[in-house]
Amino acid sequence: MANKASDHLHQLIQSLSKPEKRYFKVFTSRHVIGDQNNYQRLFDAIDKQDEYKEEAILKKFEGEAFVKRFSIAKSRLYQSILKSLDAYHSNSSIEAQLKRQIHCAEILYHKSLYQQSAKLLHSAKKVAVKHEKVTSLIEIRRWEKRLVEQGNYEGVDKKGLKSILKADQELAQRAALYDELWNAKSRVFKNLYSKGKVRSKKEQAKFKKIIDDLAIESKALPQMAENQYLLNHTYSAYHYGIGDHQSCYEYLLKNLNLIQEKPYLFSEEPNVFFSVLTNVINVATKLGKTDDAFKYLAELRSLPKNDEINSKVDLELRVFSISNSTELALYAQSARYEEGLSLIPTIEEGLLMYEDKLSSVRKASFYFNIAVLLFGAGKPNEALKWINQLLNNIEIDLTQDIHCMAQLFNLVLHLELGNKSLLPYTLRSTQRYLQTREKVYQFENVFLKFVNELLKVRKDKSDQELFSQLREELTELNKDPFEQTVNEYFNFEVWARAFVEGKPFQQVQLEWMEEQKPA
Repeated sequence: MANKASDHLHQLIQSLSKPEKRYFKVFTSRHVIGDQNNYQRLFDAIDKQDEYKEEAILKKFEGEAFVKRFSIAKSRLYQSILKSLDAYHSNSSIEAQLKRQIHCAEILYHKSLYQQSAKLLHSAKKVAVKHEKVTSLIEIRRWEKRLVEQGNYEGVDKKGLKSILKADQELAQRAALYDELWNAKSRVFKNLYSKGKVRSKKEQAKFKKIIDDLAIESKALPQMAENQYLLNHTYSAYHYGIGDHQSCYEYLLKNLNLIQEKPYLFSEEPNVFFSVLTNVINVATKLGKTDDAFKYLAELRSLPKNDEINSKVDLELRVFSISNSTELALYAQSARYEEGLSLIPTIEEGLLMYEDKLSSVRKASFYFNIAVLLFGAGKPNEALKWINQLLNNIEIDLTQDIHCMAQLFNLVLHLELGNKSLLPYTLRSTQRYLQTREKVYQFENVFLKFVNELLKVRKDKSDQELFSQLREELTELNKDPFEQTVNEYFNFEVWARAFVEGKPFQQVQLEWMEEQKPA
């Protein structure tokens, strides 16, 4: 248990970049007295370990005085690393620079250098206003008010006090609105991540209540880019959740334009631009805007070449997970299966490298889309291996929707492979799983009934007739917008049609996509 807790120091050291490690050694040489050499020796020893093994560290330094109070030594080293990181990144963002300026203004205030403090606060305020840093503005105004108090309100009349109050209230309103928008956005995404899209009018009404509870008129929205971004983000997610991809797309493009119009407000958060581009690509694909999707994909691929973006430590994981999952889904949904297969080796390497850092939702998406690509390319046996990965290794509660589709696609794969001995067990397992769910597509009942009939000994209906009946039922179901979501995972209607017409799945998928285009 102690080893597990102490692993935090190892994780921190392993997360450091080479420049950060060099800076730490310079920092300790300047700021640490007495234990400097021990800090650096312990740092180096832990840094060399791929996996933290405290016993090996204790043995290496056996007999050293600091080993007798090893937990204290580790704690002090941890704090020293944090202090060095704080110094190293002191100018890494506008927020960090403002914090330093405000702290310096505080120091000047306590030294009774009030004019100098006021001048520094004025300079900080201009930067905070330009970059819409509300929390910094609130802190700056707090110190400005202390300066007003210190000067016994000299030069401040009743009108001035009212002006101060009005400005404070506006800042408070912006901060409160941000909190409200963030909460609404998070409630929408929490539902999407765990349960997927809505499946009935009743569910749609509950989903819409999250939006209605905001009670915001766009014209009354304070002019602040971050809040406008959150509002667009929330509405795009809501419309995606109810299956209104066109409205979702429009809100996504609003955010894309907002970022491009005010890049200085988002430059420190490249993940934001990254995420918006990703969502634009996904929704463009669902709308059949394939050319647009690949245009934005090219833009997405170009982002990692930007040095400013590369300087963000956590973006390496984002580049892998988002760009590859987006491209994978794009190839799967546009029936470009062979092209998509070329991504698999890169994705397999990334899955090993980032296994502990990827969310269950992201991993499930990778597994499912790889399986679809392999199936579309005529490799159902390989596809089955990836579906088994999903079903056996991903937590169900965190990925309910995709887990459900994986159960059903699993049946398709066994049918394709002719695994008749496994099908009865797989069918019962799927039925038991679906009985535990609160919501079920009509499609699921239709499909399970079809598989059940297919496994029976029959004299009245051939397999061809059962597939033909399934195709007709699915074609009718797909007229219901709540049922169309199924096709975003795998097109079961196309699969049935391919069997009936005796054509390859990919060929029929391309024909179906052409038929869906507006006249």
